[in-house]
This record gives sequence, C-alpha cells and structure tokens, in this order.
Amino acid sequence: MNKKKLAVILGIRPDVIRASLVLEKLRAQKKHEIIFIWSGQHYSDNLKDIFFRDLNIAPPEIELGASGNTDAEVVGSVISKLYPVLEKINPEAAVFLGDTNTVMGCIAAAQQNISIVHIEGCMRSYDWRMPEEKYRGVIDHLADVIYTYFPEYKKQGIDEGLNPASIVLTTNLIVDVINKYYFEVKDKFDSLATTAFFKKRSIEKNQYYLMTCHRRENVHIKESFKNILKLIGAAKRKIYFPASYRTQKVLKSYGFRLPPNVITVDPIGYTEMLILMANSRGVITDSGTVVEETAILQVPSIQMRKSTERPQVYDCGSSVKFDPALPEKYRASTVLDKLERLYGKKWEHKLGDGKASQRLTADLLERLDKGTFRRHKPEDYHLKIARSYREDGLEKNKNIIN
Repeated sequence: MNKKKLAVILGIRPDVIRASLVLEKLRAQKKHEIIFIWSGQHYSDNLKDIFFRDLNIAPPEIELGASGNTDAEVVGSVISKLYPVLEKINPEAAVFLGDTNTVMGCIAAAQQNISIVHIEGCMRSYDWRMPEEKYRGVIDHLADVIYTYFPEYKKQGIDEGLNPASIVLTTNLIVDVINKYYFEVKDKFDSLATTAFFKKRSIEKNQYYLMTCHRRENVHIKESFKNILKLIGAAKRKIYFPASYRTQKVLKSYGFRLPPNVITVDPIGYTEMLILMANSRGVITDSGTVVEETAILQVPSIQMRKSTERPQVYDCGSSVKFDPALPEKYRASTVLDKLERLYGKKWEHKLGDGKASQRLTADLLERLDKGTFRRHKPEDYHLKIARSYREDGLEKNKNIIN
C-alpha cells in the first residue's frame, strides 16, 4: 500500500525555528511520508544549516535552489521550481508557514489543485508597504486549511470573507520551541553564558542590547534606516548586531556608518542567538519572531515597526514601540528610557500554553488519515454560491426562440 504524502515547504530561518517541533512530530510517525522541501530563499550555512543542527532537524529531502535579486525574481523562481516537484510528488497537501517569498509557492500548488495548508495564518498588520502583508492575504485566500494562533486572528480572517470552518486555532508555536530548546535545557545555556563568551564578543553580560534589523520598510527606505541608526547611536550601551547580508549590503550602498557603540557581525545560529537574547539588557528588533521570543524569555524589546501583526507583545507590556518613519513622535531618549525601565520586570505573555505544535500536528495527521484537507468543494463554501451552479432554465417548449 502506497503511503500518503505531505509536502512541507519552508525557506527562511524563522520558518525552521517555528516549525521545528511540528517537523519532528510529523517525521516521527511512519504511516505517512513527510517530504521537507527547502526553497533556497536562505541558502548559506549560517542562515540555514546551522539552524538544522541547533534544532536537531534532519536536512530537507529536496532543495529547490530558488534565487533572485528582487522579490519578484525569488517568488517567480520558487513557483517555477516547486511546480514540477509537486507534480512529481503529488502530495495530499502542501504545507507553508508564515509570510515570506517562499509561501508564494502556494500558487504552484493551487495551479495543480493540490490542497494548501497555511501555518500562522490570518495575521494582519494592515500596512500595505509590507510585501509580507500581501503574501498573507494571497495564501490565506488560496488555503484549504489555515492554522492561526489567536481568536482575534481568526476574526480578522472571517472579516475578510474566509470560511470560519477552514480556520483552526492552535496558539503560538514559538512558545513550544522556547520551552523545548531553552527552558528545558536552561542549565546548558547558563553554562554556556560564561564571562569568556561575552568577552570574546566585546560585551558584558546584562550590559548590552542585542539588535536585529532586516525589514524592507526599514532597511530599504533610506530615511527610516537613518532614523534607526540615530536611535541606536543614542544608546549609552554597546549594541551587538548580527546583521543580515542584505542589511549589510544596503548599509554599504547608502554609505551609512554604524555608530561607534555598535558591534556588527554576520548572522549567527540559534543557540548563540538565544544566549545573547536571554542575557541582554534588552533587544532592539524589527523581527516578529524575536519580539515574541523575548516576551517569552522575559527580556524587554523595542519593536521598530510602524504597525505590527503581533500586538500581543504590547498587551503584556514587554515591548516598546519605535516607528522609524516618525522619529519626532518616538524620541530616542524616551524610547530607550522605556526599554531600560522594563529591565528586570516580569509579565504574563499569554502567547500560548506550549501545546500548539502538538495540536497542529495531530490535526494535520488526522486530515492526512481521512483525506479531509480539501475545503474548496462547492459544498464547503459558507457563502451563497447557488447562482454559480444554477441550471440554464431553458425547459422544453419554454423560453425557446425558434
């Protein structure tokens, strides 16, 4: 008897982090065949392979090698390279996570009527400058099954016309990941956080800020990027900045120089990132994943965003807002003072109970068992669609023009 197949398509390091436990649980069962496909959007060792090693994830079965110099080129490459792979595999469903160029591979699945699953669905920032916002809408409306984190996200999807019966609540996967890879082995992380570890990086434990910055609306809008540099330059502490290669490239093209208190390095692995996050004074970031991780780790953050699809970090009081487009409203001294005052405080994050991966995997496997992924059949619609399927009404000897 042939095994049913499920394709899981990922492409960037936050995908690997968030999906790590889901992949582990899916691969642990032997009834069905799980095929992990890597798009190639992130391709170097310190953006990809080191995360597989740190999270004990077996390498992907297939690597597409998708590439390009623009979003359009990357998306086009993902679609064109994924199409023949899905055609050959013919899985019961294609599973995507998040809101990156890689999720646009869902178009290749849709073109072949392969059921689409979207993990982390119905998030919205309502900020049309973001390519991610456009991708979220596209995949959610193509998806047969959407896994979303919170009731407010589900409501956002329903308000857009998505079928409520296709949206499954799980809570946030990142809580499970931090529990497994940090809190359950905290002794290991404490032993790694030595004086020598920090000295090697020219910083002192609990006396530096960690920084990440990669979003296009920050990095590719020159004035916003300049305001971010002014913010970090106003800090009275050292800032440790693992900078993405694209961010480094843009810095160079603009001729910008980082402030003297900033230590910049190439991207780092997950273990090192967790050590640096957990032992920082605070984190300055525009990453959605990082602000959630810091909220769980009880580390304050600055969220450098005009808008966010993750307002829960403001709900729990773990994050300070800084809009790089409005520096006059978010004065650096005020923002940095708020960050300092959050240090040492505790909060209840309410991002999840640590069982999201378990819920999601169980639902995926049940659908795989029963063949119930497809949700775009006429009988599945929650809308009135009878007119699209109506008969012509041309009965014999009636309404006929001779």
